[in-house]
Amino acid sequence: MLTLTYEFKLIPSQEQIAMIEDMLAVCRKVWNYALRERKDWINSRKCAVNCCSLQQEYIIPADASYPNYNVQAANLTKVKKTNPELKRTNAQVLQQVLKTLERAFNNMKKRSYGFPRFKNKYRMRSFVFPQFKVNPVTNDWIKLPQIGLIKIRLSRPIPEGFKIKQVRVVRRASGYFAMLTLQSDVSVPDTTVWGHPLGIDVGLDKFLATSDGELIERPKFLSKLHGELKLLQRRLKLKKLGSANRHKLNQKIAKFHQKISDTRKDYHFKLAHHLCDQAGMIFVEDLDFRTWAKGMLGKHTLDAGFGQFFNILAWVCWKRGVYFGKVDYRYTSQICPNCGTHTGKKDLSERIHKCLECQYEINRDVAAARIVCQRGIAAVGQIVEEIDCVGGLPGVDHNLGKCCKSSKPKL
Repeated sequence: MLTLTYEFKLIPSQEQIAMIEDMLAVCRKVWNYALRERKDWINSRKCAVNCCSLQQEYIIPADASYPNYNVQAANLTKVKKTNPELKRTNAQVLQQVLKTLERAFNNMKKRSYGFPRFKNKYRMRSFVFPQFKVNPVTNDWIKLPQIGLIKIRLSRPIPEGFKIKQVRVVRRASGYFAMLTLQSDVSVPDTTVWGHPLGIDVGLDKFLATSDGELIERPKFLSKLHGELKLLQRRLKLKKLGSANRHKLNQKIAKFHQKISDTRKDYHFKLAHHLCDQAGMIFVEDLDFRTWAKGMLGKHTLDAGFGQFFNILAWVCWKRGVYFGKVDYRYTSQICPNCGTHTGKKDLSERIHKCLECQYEINRDVAAARIVCQRGIAAVGQIVEEIDCVGGLPGVDHNLGKCCKSSKPKL
């Protein structure tokens, strides 16, 4: 089973915008009511068994069951018959809100996520239509339950053989979008190891360096526009809470942030395709960028978006049949890629790798990228005879021949 998500811009009329906003408001109320119901049940069980608490007491009967998804969905069905506000909203959309809340509580317990939060009118940004009997997209229109036909900007064709399983309507600063989940009953084999290997080392001096010696400058998406953004946020501080001017300025700031985010994402996709044009295998370091974001250079790390770039690179590699792998990140900048000697820790200001054993000298980031490439080749079990991009593996006989981009690996 292959699942893809395509995102398209919606062009709704004013009447349809009012309907979408009304559905978002009803979904927000259902979320907040269901979350309050769960919190009240949990708080009512915090009183000691053998005495009464001076701070809180049972507000729910002791024999009342925990309001999980099944209980709340059954209650929603009963209330929907009498509540006119719930009647005008699709039942499956409201059920998906309860499922999302159930998933949030499960993630809190199993994955140590934070406690689910109540949502104001700006935090509830999307709702889901979970199933369709027929294809809702015809030409440049999409038909959604209770909303009707909405004009959609099909920026790319929907691939043949895929069925639309669900549609999520998302409100963003720049308008409304439809995220179509497509499924096809095909089995996609794992990407095989083949072709020219490429190691990648990321950093803040250069965005990345490849084992082929290419250095990519770091585009400063936020830093270039930070001055203008600070002025807008300074004006926001002077606006009265709840006023129309404050709301308009908030929308302007949100559009500014989305422009930065979209620019960063577009750059990451283009760079990923550029790297896939050069190699049949791509190896990166297995890094935890959350620790990078907590340091003194956290703002620059988040601006670069290394985590998003690695996710996009993995997706593009899978789509284009390029093998993608992660290797151990430790000591990649402390080992000579030519002779394998441990050269010791380097200061961040030291940008040139110099080996005292073999006198090998090269850019520090390129040297680290070649170590990443060597570790990736060793991890996939390829017998490398000689690879120009890494300068040869230490301890390997280099007189047997050369590896080219079109050659298949010897496993």
